[in-house]
Amino acid sequence: MDWLLDPLSYEFMRQALMAGVLMGILCPIVGTYLLVQRMALLGDVVAHAVLPGLAIANFLNIPLIIGAFVFGMFGTFVTGWIRSQSKVKVDAAMAITLSSFFSLGIVLFTSLGSRFDLEELLFGDILSIAPADVWEIGFVTLAVLVGVKVFYKELLFFTFDPLGAEAIGLPVTVMNFGLTAAITLTIVANIKAVGFILVVALMVSPAAAAYLLTKELHWMMVLGAGLGVFSCLTGMYISYYVNTPSGPAIALTLFACFLLTLLFSPSQGILTRRRGQSKG
Repeated sequence: MDWLLDPLSYEFMRQALMAGVLMGILCPIVGTYLLVQRMALLGDVVAHAVLPGLAIANFLNIPLIIGAFVFGMFGTFVTGWIRSQSKVKVDAAMAITLSSFFSLGIVLFTSLGSRFDLEELLFGDILSIAPADVWEIGFVTLAVLVGVKVFYKELLFFTFDPLGAEAIGLPVTVMNFGLTAAITLTIVANIKAVGFILVVALMVSPAAAAYLLTKELHWMMVLGAGLGVFSCLTGMYISYYVNTPSGPAIALTLFACFLLTLLFSPSQGILTRRRGQSKG
């Protein structure tokens, strides 16, 4: 058991592992809605859109979460505006918004003389996470879990049939805003830990693996959260013993879990399907 307990003797590892558990729960739950709505790229858009907000908030000396949240929401609005005002498809609108906001962020970071390390924002540094950051992730996780629990039935209807939800009088605009806010807060809360590139992997990969195992939304969330926690903890231990960056180690563990599910899922696995066909 020494290999399991040794990392816990360090305060920074305990903080990182606590953050990993919270991230592993939060990100796949939010990512489930993105995946089911076929809007996984939206997470990437929001992740890149927060960069100008971080630069401006740092320059104005205001809380970073405010600037990041405002620009994350604004990036989503721009994507929807392009889609509604033209014949451009949603994937093209997302690509335009992503590249534009990312470029703007780089320009602002350079011109405003930001004190942030751009590489750290891209890939994160979970080992340097502070107790205040863990509390922030915990608060966002609790808020999202409560929101999902309270409005689960409405969100379920809206996710699979938005037109039907609007027809029966559900506040579709408000619900869409709430989901977008949850996505943005999730990304903002986890940027320091895994960066705004790898946080998208943490949102989508466990949810995608869970999607191959079950079709029920609540089980997708449960399985996705389980895979997320497992991948975060496993990636942290791999990074500790192999001396590799923690964020990429977590992302590669996520991919390994997805790949195993893709190959061996009882109902949709590539190898299990072939075995069933050969028997038939």
